[in-house]
Amino acid sequence: MPIRAENIKYVYSEGTPFRTLALDGINVRIDRGEFVGLIGHTGSGKSTLIQLFNGLEPATEGKVEVDGTQVGEDKKKLKLIRQKVGLVFQYPEYQLFEETVEKDVAFGPINLGLTREETDHRVKEALELVGFNYKKIKDASPFELSGGQKRRVAIAGVLAMKPDYLILDEPTAGLDPAGRNEILGQVKKLHEVSEVSVILVSHSMEDIAKLVDRVIVLYRGKVHMQGTPKDIYSKADELERIGLGIPQIASIVRDLRNRGFNIKQDILTVEEAKEEILKEVRRRNV
Repeated sequence: MPIRAENIKYVYSEGTPFRTLALDGINVRIDRGEFVGLIGHTGSGKSTLIQLFNGLEPATEGKVEVDGTQVGEDKKKLKLIRQKVGLVFQYPEYQLFEETVEKDVAFGPINLGLTREETDHRVKEALELVGFNYKKIKDASPFELSGGQKRRVAIAGVLAMKPDYLILDEPTAGLDPAGRNEILGQVKKLHEVSEVSVILVSHSMEDIAKLVDRVIVLYRGKVHMQGTPKDIYSKADELERIGLGIPQIASIVRDLRNRGFNIKQDILTVEEAKEEILKEVRRRNV
């Protein structure tokens, strides 16, 4: 069963001079096992939409369903929905507070009323899913870890709740290159080895191109387009018109095509570009 948003509208400050239509007629579906990228200019409605998926905000109009259960229809079911849809906000390490990594990750399962045995199992599993050696990390203070490690601990805290869907809002914001690679590598591995669906909100066109199966583009509160990364980034001029960029390698390929190079335009990796350029060079030298 999927997450499904149907005819969603969301209005901030209704009935005041500051009324803002944040989402306008949104229809999207996130299937089990998908890795979806959500992109859009600042103010396009990305953060509002993911909060509707988790039940943190109610839709003004329309409905959101998670595995067939309508979000907000029954307040008693909100707890279950928030277990199913794990949401990791920007800078989640600011929410770390326990004296050890193990206690921090255990906080959610304990509050679900799980047994000590089941909690211990979930903590170990979650920490290993984000790339830690459980025995080496469990007694460490989360405040003494690197930025990337802290963020992985925060993600483990959400994973310990056993969500079916994991939403990551700018998971690499503020990290150095090593921290970015650390987080993205673990997110990719997590999706490959587990059954969790991942929704990645990011301003990095490179990260989206490398990781996701499908891209949803929001613009002024509407779904502007959606498709595979190759489909989306082949529309470079349209993306730039709405204030978004394209991966650097895609920009280079576009420049080469404009200079007469007969190479494919749907290239998103350095390896693909290298292969196409070599083919073109060989053709020219024949």
